[in-house]
Order: sequence, then C-alpha cells, then structure tokens
Amino acid sequence: MRIISWNVNGIRAVAKKGLFDIMKEHKHDVFCFQETKAQEDQVMEVFADYDQMHKHANHAEKKGYSGVAMLSENAPKSVTKGIGIQEHDTEGRV
Repeated sequence: MRIISWNVNGIRAVAKKGLFDIMKEHKHDVFCFQETKAQEDQVMEVFADYDQMHKHANHAEKKGYSGVAMLSENAPKSVTKGIGIQEHDTEGRV
C-alpha cells in the first residue's frame, strides 16, 4: 500500500498549479492532504472529477484555516473526524 501525505497550503491554489498531474504521476492508494484551507464542500468540489476515489475532508470552524482531506482507492471501514476533544476538533487538523 502506498500512502502519500502532502501539506498543500491551500488545496484550491495547488489544484491550479498541477496537483492533478502530480497525483497521476505518483501511483497511490491513499492521498492525504493537510492545510487545505477550505471547507469540506470546497474540497469535494476540487476533487469532483475523481468519482472513482473515496473522498473525506474535515475543516476548521474558522474559514480559510487549517483543514485536512483524504482520497483513497478503497472505501475505509470507518472515518472519524476529530479526536473527541472539542477544542482540538474545531481546528480541522484531524
């Protein structure tokens, strides 16, 4: 299994700068992104053409701040957003 993790510092900006070419170039089973700086619906919009991938995202309460996302070839058995500690879960880092 190949897992790629990338701090993108803005998923929408990096999508305009070759993200999809890089994803195609590097065969992966799971692609994780940190610092998406986008709400969940905005992340899903970026990856709208990736119908074959299972997509999950978690964003911070503060818009344009933090955020994580994951794309995977296979459906995960479960997805948990956060760690169950509100002060951390609102940060969009887990």
